[in-house]
This record gives sequence, structure tokens and C-alpha cells, in this order.
Amino acid sequence: MATTWAYARVSTTDQNLDRQLSALMPLLEDPRNLITDKASGKDFDRRGWRSLVGSDMNAPMMREGDTLIMVSLDRMGRNYTEIRENWLLITQTLKCNVRILDMPLLDTTQSAGSLDGRFIADLVLQILSYTAEKERLNIKARAAAGIATAKAKGVKFGRPNATKPAGWDGVVELWQKGDITATEAARRLNTTNMTFYRNLHRFWGGIEKKEG
Repeated sequence: MATTWAYARVSTTDQNLDRQLSALMPLLEDPRNLITDKASGKDFDRRGWRSLVGSDMNAPMMREGDTLIMVSLDRMGRNYTEIRENWLLITQTLKCNVRILDMPLLDTTQSAGSLDGRFIADLVLQILSYTAEKERLNIKARAAAGIATAKAKGVKFGRPNATKPAGWDGVVELWQKGDITATEAARRLNTTNMTFYRNLHRFWGGIEKKEG
């Protein structure tokens, strides 16, 4: 008997799987058939995914005729090549069905045994995954262009350079000679001992007291 599986993924441990789980769980007869991963979409070496489709180290849990449900197409990967390769792995190599909830056209269960139906699904997949990858690259290019334009206008990026507190050099010189303690130096600079020592490393790479 064919099994229905579901796969959910979030790209970081800070993201929440709840939205995907609430959409997928009602579609499963056995909740144990829900497989999840928390990993980067740029890194497709994911334990849950490998258990489903197989790898050099393990046989796939999915068998011919099974169905894999996902909320969205990008759960397969974040670029055109990965999505297409994994779609073909599931539908042609493993001979399983795929159902993408937010893209009803990508549902091979509706075209099982139909050459025309599978052709249409494969064609739609290629168009959509290509479009998604193209948009990702466009966003990256627009961001790079925006940064370049901003830099040309003098906008600074990254952490601003730290500035020395007023009177820093004179106070440090007194502390270095042993004329005042670190606590007194921090008081004169209106800061804490910890910040005083941190600033020593920031501005000077660490300063040793002069022996006197």
C-alpha cells in the first residue's frame, strides 16, 4: 500500500515549523510520516531529506507509488538546479508523486499514469523553479547595485570606527606610569573598569604598564 509522506524545513533554528506542520499534519494518516529538517537551503545535505529520498549511506524510506507533500517548492532547495534534480529524483528515479500545496499545478497525484499530466507538471516545475532562481539572483544583483551606489555617495557600511573618549590619551599615560589605578582611570573617563580594559585592546592592542 502506498504511503503519504510530508516534509517540512526551516532554514535556521530560529525559524518555526508550526505553519508548515499545521498545513501538513491533517493530510497524513500517520504523524510519524512527517519528516523535518532545520538547515540552510544552501546546504542540501540534510538528515531528514536524505532519509526520505536516500543517499550513498542509506536506502530511501519512500517506495514506488508513495507521495511526498510539501507546503512550497523551495523546501526542495533554493536554486533551479537543486529543485529540478530533486523533483526528477522523486518522480522519475523513485517513481513517487509530489504534491506542492501552494502550487496546485504541481501535483502529480492528479496525473498518475497520464503522460500529458506529468509532462505539464514537469514543465510548470521548470518554469517556476527557473523564475524563483532568477528572482533570487535579481534581488542579489539589486542589493549589490544599491550598496555600490550608496558607497559612491559616501555612505559607510559595517561597524563604525570607535572613537576615543575625551581625555583618553592623558589618562592612559597616567595609568601606564602607575600614577593612577585602573579604577581611577575608568572614573576619570566616566566608564567602567571592564570598558577601560576593553578600550585598551581596541585602541592600542593592549598596553602594559611601564615599570617604574
